[in-house]
Amino acid sequence: MRKIIVGAFVSMDGVMQAPGGPHEDPTGGFEHGGWTLAYWDEAVAAFMDESLQPEFDLLLGRKTYDIFAAYWPYVQADPGQGSFDAVNAEAAKRFNRITKYVATHRPESLSWANTQSLGSDIVAALRTLKRQDGPNLLVQGSSELVQVLLENDLVDECRLLTYPLALGTGKRLFGSGTQPSAFKLTQSAVSPSGVLMAAYERAGDIEIGSFDLLEHPTEAEFERRKHL
Repeated sequence: MRKIIVGAFVSMDGVMQAPGGPHEDPTGGFEHGGWTLAYWDEAVAAFMDESLQPEFDLLLGRKTYDIFAAYWPYVQADPGQGSFDAVNAEAAKRFNRITKYVATHRPESLSWANTQSLGSDIVAALRTLKRQDGPNLLVQGSSELVQVLLENDLVDECRLLTYPLALGTGKRLFGSGTQPSAFKLTQSAVSPSGVLMAAYERAGDIEIGSFDLLEHPTEAEFERRKHL
């Protein structure tokens, strides 16, 4: 069985749109693209590196695929060139090699090496992939695809970096269609710049209870309920 792991940068109010730059995704009039850059530090870099260490395949929405496909195949791989960066080059080598599964209505235009379309029935394709043997499926960005995953209870783990700011508007990680789900915190730390880095694993259904210590509700409580 393969797990689906959602990796995301989010603001305190849950926005995940365009964390990497102003031209990444300005749809809907979003004006704050690049909001994570001021908080980048070694701890954040280490958390991201840890997320990419186990073997994985990528699971991407079309917009994030296009962002990646316009960047990673073009990263300089020659150490003799002035623009060469060893960390970037190693990441590019891995991203170019692994399989990329993409949710798209335009499969004929997927030109990046080792890329496959999820087809017309995305949920069925994802359930099939999860049943197979192979590396876990890592989602990066892909806010629209993430909604499909959450609506169909397909997320096994979330690796979230929560930034100390509120963006007000923008595409959010948890939309209105998210299925009620319990998660277990398995890892947490705070970077020097104030980013909360946490990993959560799916942990069954939500358990409910009550802090009401009275044996029977009071008349005032019954009255309160009438006006809900």
